[in-house]
Amino acid sequence: MDQQRISLNKCPNNTEAQNLTVVSQFQLMSLSDNPELQPILFVLFLSFYMVTVLGNLLIILAVSSDFHLHTPMYFFLSNLSWSDICLISTTVPKMIWDIRTQSRVISYAGCLTQMSMFIIFGCMDSMLLTVMAYDRFVAICHPLNYNIIMNPNLCALLLLASVLASLVDSQVHNLIVLQFTYFNDMEISNFFCEPSQLLNLKCSEMFTKNIVIRFIGVFFGLFSTSGIIFSYYKIVSSILRIPSTEGKYKAFSTCVSHLSVVCLFYGTAIGVYIGSTASNSSENCKVASLMYTVVTPMLNPFIYSLRNRDIKTALWKLQKKAK
Repeated sequence: MDQQRISLNKCPNNTEAQNLTVVSQFQLMSLSDNPELQPILFVLFLSFYMVTVLGNLLIILAVSSDFHLHTPMYFFLSNLSWSDICLISTTVPKMIWDIRTQSRVISYAGCLTQMSMFIIFGCMDSMLLTVMAYDRFVAICHPLNYNIIMNPNLCALLLLASVLASLVDSQVHNLIVLQFTYFNDMEISNFFCEPSQLLNLKCSEMFTKNIVIRFIGVFFGLFSTSGIIFSYYKIVSSILRIPSTEGKYKAFSTCVSHLSVVCLFYGTAIGVYIGSTASNSSENCKVASLMYTVVTPMLNPFIYSLRNRDIKTALWKLQKKAK
């Protein structure tokens, strides 16, 4: 491994001298060291990846091919599908290649690139879920003005804002990482360059690191979650005022798919960041990371298609055209 060992008199977070390392590559953690499990893991995650890409592409094709789905809700859903494809493509192909070659090495530049792409598309998912919650809020609470409020210009502006926020989040992480050349360790306790795990390798002040992580988490995470919570607070209040049970069910059924994806995505993502600061268990971190980087993007198309009659109709029309 290409590296340079240097000795410093003091590390910012230690009073004793210690050896630090200037690295050009890192070691990722494998999902399992059992040789007999490697072929199974290879086939399993290759299948996950193909199902995710195919499922999300079908959602995009269904939305783009059916004129009836050219609405704000499906516009954001198709962009969420693109983001999910990019998110899983950031981590899983590298993991599949590592399983195939029995190598867990990733270059310093490759690690920063993977981290940047992961943050961009992970944050993009978060922002789009927030925008979709706002869309449901307008549809249920202001149905008569829905087409006026959710006009094409606003939809494009909300999408652009989501992209810009994701780029800012990524660049903030990059600026933090690039400030440090020396690392305490070269082993990342995850199967990809997960931001919080990479920051744990820094020879930096724990106070400063924790402040930065919490600031970014509050600024982006709390903004998204508070937007979703506020939207659903208004939605539930409006639904409760509907006199008929059938009307309540019909209104709430339009939110079930989105709410399921929100709970799955945020539940696992929050678990990773809380676990990374409160526990040193790499196994728990790996499991939670697998959930929101692999399982959530794979389940999104099924959640939206199985509970959505319009999507199922559009997919059926696509199948008829393909014959």
